[in-house]
Amino acid sequence: MKYNFDAPGTTVLPPSKLAHVVLRTSNFNSMKEFYKTFLGAQVAFENEVFSFITYDDEHHRIGIVNIPIVGPKNPLTAGLEHIAFTYKTLDELAMAYLQRKENGLKPFWTTNHGPTTSVYYKDPDGNILETQVDNFDTNEETDAFIQSSAYQTNPIGVDFEMEDLVKRLKSGEDHASIKKRIEIGPRSIDTVPV
Repeated sequence: MKYNFDAPGTTVLPPSKLAHVVLRTSNFNSMKEFYKTFLGAQVAFENEVFSFITYDDEHHRIGIVNIPIVGPKNPLTAGLEHIAFTYKTLDELAMAYLQRKENGLKPFWTTNHGPTTSVYYKDPDGNILETQVDNFDTNEETDAFIQSSAYQTNPIGVDFEMEDLVKRLKSGEDHASIKKRIEIGPRSIDTVPV
């Protein structure tokens, strides 16, 4: 594409992808080990100040910066709510859950938002991480659900037990039936565990 640099317009050209997230911490060793385990990641670069890790074809997805004077996270101030990672299938989501569990990493919340089936964790600093699988095959189906009265009534989701989801997968239940959200009526943000 040829760009007219003399008349750029006001609509900003979107990036091609989100490259990485960098977290500052005074809990450097715990944080870098957590993310390597949590993501099944490899170190791209690491010294006493930086740890850059990746789990795919990007040179680094998560950066951890050691800043000893950083205080603890305050969840009552503005800032990043969570980082989400997508799996291709429910089987992958469940297998990663079981592997994390084997490493002592347990979720604090599991919910079917409707558009996604999601499993939430906290890192050693209290940052929230979501692992998810899309519940619909197309963006159009997802958009239709988001516009539905069910989602308008409850955009938070319907909680479930991950061990029950694993049992349903092991029994051979169809993924579509597992992903289908059971409607429970209104739910507010203050019902979400923190």
